[in-house]
Amino acid sequence: MSDLFSKEDTRPKSERLAELAEQAKSCSACSLFHTRANVVFGVGNPEAPLVLIGEGPGQNEDSTGLPFVGRSGLFLDECLKACGITRKHIYICNVIRCRACAYEAGRLKNRPPTAEEVKSCQPWLEQTLQTIQPHVILCLGSPSANAIIHQNFRITQERGQWYASKYAPHAMASWHPAYILRLEGDAHATAKQQLINDIEAARKQVILARKQTPKLSLF
Repeated sequence: MSDLFSKEDTRPKSERLAELAEQAKSCSACSLFHTRANVVFGVGNPEAPLVLIGEGPGQNEDSTGLPFVGRSGLFLDECLKACGITRKHIYICNVIRCRACAYEAGRLKNRPPTAEEVKSCQPWLEQTLQTIQPHVILCLGSPSANAIIHQNFRITQERGQWYASKYAPHAMASWHPAYILRLEGDAHATAKQQLINDIEAARKQVILARKQTPKLSLF
C-alpha cells in the first residue's frame, strides 16, 4: 500500500479518510480477504479528538461493514451515553479491518488475528490515525493496547492508566465490550462501571487539552 497522504495534504480529513477506506476495499495484504464480506474500515467524526480502537470485526461487523454493531455495539453506545457521548463525537475503528475467522463444523467462527495479520493491517491503522491526529485514544481490550501503547500489555494491571503513544499524546486501555458481556453478576457490573469511568476519563482529558489548545475540537 502506498503512502496516500503527505504532510502537505490540505484536503479535509473526511475526504482523505474516504479515499483511504476506498483503497482498503481491495486490500489483499493477508489471507483474510478470502473470507471477508466487507472491509470494516471505521466510522465516526474525522475531526474527533478521541478515537476508540478495538481488536477486529466479528460476524455482525463483517456483514454490515461497520465497527461495533450487534450486542457489543449497543453495549458500547450505552456506556458512551452515560458519559454524554455519541458516535458523532468520536471515531471508532479496529486494529485489523477484516474479520479473523476459520471454518469450524462447516461454518465460519471468529478467532484471534495472527501476528502476521495484525502486521499486514498496520498501515491502514497508522494512516487512519495519521489523518485524524487524535489527542486521546481509548483502546478496547489488550490486543488494541498491544498495538497502540506497548507490547505485552497487561489489561488486568494496566487498565485505566495513561500512557504516551506515538499515535496520540494520551492513550489508555479499558475492557472490550464483548468481554464485559460474557461476565455475570457483580463482575459484569464492576467491569461495566470501569469502562464507563475510563470513557469519562478520556472525555475529561479532551476537555483539559481544549483549555491548552483552543483550536482542538470538543464534544
